[in-house]
Amino acid sequence: MSLASKIKALRLTKGKSLQEVADAVGASKPHIWELERGTSNNPSIELVKSLANYFGVKIDYLVDEDETVEEQSELMHFFRELKSQNPDPADLEVLKAAAQALYKNKK
Repeated sequence: MSLASKIKALRLTKGKSLQEVADAVGASKPHIWELERGTSNNPSIELVKSLANYFGVKIDYLVDEDETVEEQSELMHFFRELKSQNPDPADLEVLKAAAQALYKNKK
């Protein structure tokens, strides 16, 4: 998925207008529209950082064409939910061990 597709999908998922995104990240509405259409090449790193912060995603998610919005949203939701539960350090260690075991099985 391209940067353009991700920005548009994130904006629509959040129910924001082009103007709201532009105002939040300090860009013009036409520039955000061009980014979403893929007609603006090489946005500044400052703008990419601002967009990532605004949408609550990592910069590498925006520029990595392999990861989808759905994957990012699912992971972010899981981690936000986990954080809101204020887990014990011991519980976090169990989760880390489980994640490592799953990772090993995929190799």
